[in-house]
Amino acid sequence: MDTAAIVAALASGGVIGLILGLVGGGGSILAVPLLIYVVGVGSPHAAIGTAAVAVTVNALASLIGHAQAGRVKWRCAGVFAVSGMIGAALGAELGKAFDGKRLLVLFGLLMIGVGASMLRQRRTAEAPDVRLTRDSAATLLPRLVPIGLGVGLAAGFFGIGGGFLIVPGLILATAMPLPFAIGTSLVVVSALGLTTATSYAVSGLVDWSVTALLVMGGVIGTISGIALGKVLGTRKGLLERGFAAVVIAIGAYISASSI
Repeated sequence: MDTAAIVAALASGGVIGLILGLVGGGGSILAVPLLIYVVGVGSPHAAIGTAAVAVTVNALASLIGHAQAGRVKWRCAGVFAVSGMIGAALGAELGKAFDGKRLLVLFGLLMIGVGASMLRQRRTAEAPDVRLTRDSAATLLPRLVPIGLGVGLAAGFFGIGGGFLIVPGLILATAMPLPFAIGTSLVVVSALGLTTATSYAVSGLVDWSVTALLVMGGVIGTISGIALGKVLGTRKGLLERGFAAVVIAIGAYISASSI
């Protein structure tokens, strides 16, 4: 790798980490387009595999802080993760067999759809004390299992951590508050990312040198994002809407340039 590529990979990792720190998720959806259009990874499949490994490592690192703060619903996360891993394994195999350009078009359309959904105001009644127990299993399991399976399928197919899908999925299934959904989602992101990353690594579709640089940049970006997020905490809604607009714009560019 030349100097420009190294700087681009570090900067891309920093951007991903910064967004994760600011809005608590969604940074992984930018990993693939950043790897292709900024770092210069030639193969969409290699970009997906590389992004999956980097996202997994960053998610595990972020999970530690949320777990220490008590913002993880472990049982809900476990059910969602197991369902998601099954979906991710199937999705990864489908993604590798799919034409690269068509995969990018679908990825761009997914980004547009996700960005549009982020602009919608959340109106779910919160249940901060929700827990998966024998009494609540009959209500929660029929929601957690199918939503987890669907999110995992998308995460594996597109090689994304899926945090932007997992967070609303957990809220939809359990009505847990956003901070708990963010912390709990990191368990699932780690599990899905590991499943997808393993599948692509076995197929030789991971650039390990780029992965290392993404993780290094991501650590710095995450620390900066968390610090900045505390300062701008009262304007988080504005940040989320701004990020949604960026996601839509990038998704439209990817789809248009790949058709």
